[in-house]
Formats: sequence, C-alpha cells, structure tokens
Amino acid sequence: MQTLDLVDAHSGVEFGHGVHLDARVDGHGSRLALVLPGAERALENTAFVDALAKDFSVVTPSHPGFGRSPRPDWCSSVDDLADIYLDWLDRSGHTDVTLVGLQFGGWVAMEMAVRGHARISRLVLVDSVGVKLGGPLDREIVDLFATPHAELDRRLYADASLGLGDLARAREEDVLEMARNEEALATYGWVPYLHNPRLVRSLGRIAVPTLVVWGAQDGIVAPAYGRGIAERIPGARFEQVGQAGHRAQVECPEMVAKLIANPIA
Repeated sequence: MQTLDLVDAHSGVEFGHGVHLDARVDGHGSRLALVLPGAERALENTAFVDALAKDFSVVTPSHPGFGRSPRPDWCSSVDDLADIYLDWLDRSGHTDVTLVGLQFGGWVAMEMAVRGHARISRLVLVDSVGVKLGGPLDREIVDLFATPHAELDRRLYADASLGLGDLARAREEDVLEMARNEEALATYGWVPYLHNPRLVRSLGRIAVPTLVVWGAQDGIVAPAYGRGIAERIPGARFEQVGQAGHRAQVECPEMVAKLIANPIA
C-alpha cells in the first residue's frame, strides 16, 4: 500500500474543509483514480481496488459518516461531499484524474463533473444513482430503507450469497459497518430520495470522456436507467456487465477495472 503526503497515521487523509477520512491509497501508476464508494462495506471493494491499482494510483475514501470516517455536523448533503473532494483535488496538484463513482458515489461524482472541474479528465459511473429520469410518480430506484435485507441481497447481487444473509449470524463488525453506512446514506439521500431533481438537466455540461458501467442484473436501478444517464452525457459510452447486479465492481472486479483502464474515447 502506498502513502501520500496527506496521510496522517492518526487522522487518515485530510480531504478538505478540515475533514479527515479513513481512506485506502493503493498502486504506483502515473495516473490517479479517485474512487468514490457506495454504501457497500469497504472490504467488498478490495478485489476491485487491487485490480484497478495495476494501472492507477488509487485513492478510495470512506465518505463522512460511512465506515470509520467521522461526519462533521455541517456535512449533510451531496453538495458538501462534492466540495470536500473537489477541494482535495485542488490541493493534490493532479490534473489527469479518473473519477470513479460507485452507486451512491456516482451521484457525488456527477455533481463534481457538472461543475466542469479542470482536474477531472475521465468520468466512470458504475450502477449510479442521483438523477430523476422519469415523472414524479415513476419509481426508478428501489427503496433501500424499506426493503427487507434478504430481498436487498437478491437485488444488490446477481449472486445473493455475496450479501450478509442472516444478520444474526453475520460478523458484528460487518453488521455495524452496514448499519452506519445505511444511516449515513439516509442522511445524504432521504429527501428527495437518492437524487437531485436539478441534476438531470445539468448532465449535458459534463465535458470529459465518460463511461457508464451497469450490471445486467441490477435489481436496484435497471440498466435502462443507466442507459438514460449515458444518453444525457455528451459522448458517453455504456457498457453492460452480464454476471453482475447493482454492485458490479464487487461481482466482476477484474472486468470493471479493465473497462476503466482502457481508453474511454
């Protein structure tokens, strides 16, 4: 595992606005990939991050309130998260950054990209949420907070055995991390539910090569939703991963990493 100047053994990585986050820093590539996770446990992304680190230097933070990262009281919106990461990019000095947004992290990544930030050279969205494509009564994203966990496992993964299953039998640390992630997700995405009503109108402003990757068996947001996002981003390419659900990077880590490493346009 690689270290950065911004790493402190006691407080993690300082990402901006005085926010210190728990973060992984991997790889030795000349290109930087900033990976913004969803609500999955950090361990679930290990194989994906390891595969991506073959071609990139990879920074993977836990968002404020997720995992072991503290959340300041003022940090309560996706806009706040976007500001934190954009501030970090400014201070990092990197100008050729591949921004990878996984699920909820894809929403954050889109909010960053629509601002036309000069340091982002490529955008990758993996089974992202964050936009409203249909009418006000159209249910495009399954209610993560009201759906029983057994059903969620079937919707999140093509192979439901990858989920935690019976929570009474799961490791305590895994259940606690999942509960903390769900609480933080509700803080950022409860109302309106997991989207910014204005974001869909701004997607046309994204001016960097964009790849949209989707699990063919995504039971949270259907591939048609992903295609709709790609159609609204100029020049975006859509790729479907056959043996994957909502967390394509968990089920097909090598395949998703390879798609990201290849030229987008």
